[in-house]
This record gives sequence, structure tokens and C-alpha cells, in this order.
Amino acid sequence: MVRPRFPIRTCFPIATKVSLHPAVFYLPAFIRCFLRHRAASSPRRPTSLSRVRFLRKSPPHIRRRKRSRMEGRGFWQYMVAGSVAGMAEHMAMFPVDTLKTRMQTVAVSSTSSCCPRGQSNVGSLLASIVRSEGPSGLYRGIAAIGLGAGPAHAAYFAVYEICKGRLGGDRHDGYHHPLIHAASGVAATVASDTVFTPMDVVKQRLQLRSSPYSGVRDCIVRMLRDEGIKSFYASYRTTVLMNAPFTAVHFSTYEAVKKILFEISPENSSEERLVVHLTAGGSAGALASALTTPLDVVKTRLQCQGVCGADKFGSSSVHMVMKKIVAKEGPRALLQGLKPRVLFHTPAAAICWSTYEAVKSFLQKNTHESSS
Repeated sequence: MVRPRFPIRTCFPIATKVSLHPAVFYLPAFIRCFLRHRAASSPRRPTSLSRVRFLRKSPPHIRRRKRSRMEGRGFWQYMVAGSVAGMAEHMAMFPVDTLKTRMQTVAVSSTSSCCPRGQSNVGSLLASIVRSEGPSGLYRGIAAIGLGAGPAHAAYFAVYEICKGRLGGDRHDGYHHPLIHAASGVAATVASDTVFTPMDVVKQRLQLRSSPYSGVRDCIVRMLRDEGIKSFYASYRTTVLMNAPFTAVHFSTYEAVKKILFEISPENSSEERLVVHLTAGGSAGALASALTTPLDVVKTRLQCQGVCGADKFGSSSVHMVMKKIVAKEGPRALLQGLKPRVLFHTPAAAICWSTYEAVKSFLQKNTHESSS
């Protein structure tokens, strides 16, 4: 009697009626026997194609090269989609942003021409601007947004998507990952605010009623000459401190609402996806903007300090500026511009997310078709 060369069957008894993935049969015989034995002994963990791929995965350097190539391809898609979404959002909602800026800039007891007393509500302020300056008064400084919103949102969404992928926030495991989405959003806003803050300062100074600047170029030149380059980043720390909790709430809320809505309505039609992105984006924008209004007031005061009668602060400390505002005007001053801010961010986030998801899906589909 000839002794078998490899008595694998005596070590791993083969169980009948155990179904494995067809790809398993391309593996060596002893691995197939082992997998059958494990599948029979633990039916809750059937052998799947992902486990087979794990057994036959590529060498590390091939995996790294493949992952970097995929991330590089996705990175420019995120940047293009984010740039288009940012431009669409800010251009559509710029008049509301002008109202918010004028309401937040001036103290309640001030007689400054930035926003005269008695025009502390949205309706009267809007009527006053249209009557005294015409409809074009609502669009002063829009050129600065055109220069800043595109690059800033390109960095914003690209950094968010890359961080979310690296941290595992895009896993389809049936769970929410709010902390991962919040951390990715904070990383994204640090990168975005570095690009956007200088143009945001220029934009807000041009939005004031009696702005001494004739345009974007004049504002930049005079700020550099009179105040130095530091004036462009006077509110950077406040902006990051405001946008960090804003984006943490914003992204985690958006991802959670989107996941819930997709679970309620799993159909994959383009119309339903658009409704989901609009609803999730609007909910995230409303909640995040309402919670961070006091920090936005501080940021606006710092960016417009000393311009056409606005108060000037000797320190850029958030705590000190907030303390001075409360001491002079009361706690309600920290909620100035709440209504226009929520009115701005609710539709703005809905427009931004729906545009971003649509452009990203279009680019990914075209890239997939061209590569196949």
C-alpha cells in the first residue's frame, strides 16, 4: 500500500453541502480543504471573495502603487467637483451674505453708516440697500468670491474625501462614523481657510455700505500699504476656531442624514439621489450655522474693524473680542445676523452638496467608461 504524500484529508475532514465562492477553486488543494473545514465548523463566517482576495493579495509595493494611482485620480475629481460646487454656492447666495455682513459689522448702539440703526432686521435692511444703492449693492465684492471660492472649495472637498477614505469613514458596514467625518471636516477646513481667508477679508470690506474701496484690486493694494500682509489673516485663528466646529457638525450631520435617507429609500434613481443630497445638505447647513453664529460675529468684527466706523479691537483673541462685545452691547449682540446666516447656509449647503455629488458622479462615471 502506497502511503499518500500529503494526507490532508485526515487532518481536515471535508464537510458536504458547504458552498464556497467559485474563485476558491483556483486555490491550491490544501487551502480549499482548509476553507471547507472552516466553513463547515463556523457557518456564520462563510468564505467570501474578499477573504480569497486576502489570501491571494498583491505584494505590498503593488498595492501601494495601485492605491496611490486611484487616490491621485480621485483627488483631481474631488477638486474639480468642489470648485464648481463652491462657485455655485457663493454666487447664488451672495446677496444674503451681504445682509449678514452688514448686520454683524456694526454695534447695536452705533450710528455708523455700515448698517444704520433701525435696520437690524432682514427686510428693512434689504429694502434700504435696494433703495439707496440699487440691486448692485447686494453684489459688492462678488469678484473676490470668484477668486477665492473655487480654489478654497477644491482643497476643502479633496482633503475631506482623502482623509475620510484613509480613516475608514467610507466603509459600508452599516454603522455611522460621526467622529471620522468630523475629524476629516476639521482637516479640510484648515486647508480651505488658508486659501479663502484673504479673499474673504476683501469681500467683507467691499460689502460694507460706505466702503472706501473701489474694487478688489484697490482693496488689496491699500490693505498691503496701510496695514501690511497680516491684515489679510487677522481673523484666521477665529475663522479656523469657528469653522472647525462648524465643519465637524456639518459633515457628520450630512453623512448621517444621507445614510438614513438612503436606508429609508434605497432606490438608486438620479432624482431620489438629488433629493437626498439637497435634504441632507440643507439640514447640515442649518444646524451648523445656528450653533456657530457667535463665533461668526467675532470673525466679522475682526475682519472689518476700523472700516467706516466699525469698532476697532486691540487684540485678535476670540475671548477678548467676545468679552468686549458682550460688555458694550449685551449677550444678544453675539446672535446678530443669525437669521440671514441660517438663511444663507441652509440653501447654500443644499446647493453645494447636490452640485458636488452630481459633478463627482459625472466625472467618476466618465473616467470609468474611458478606462474600461
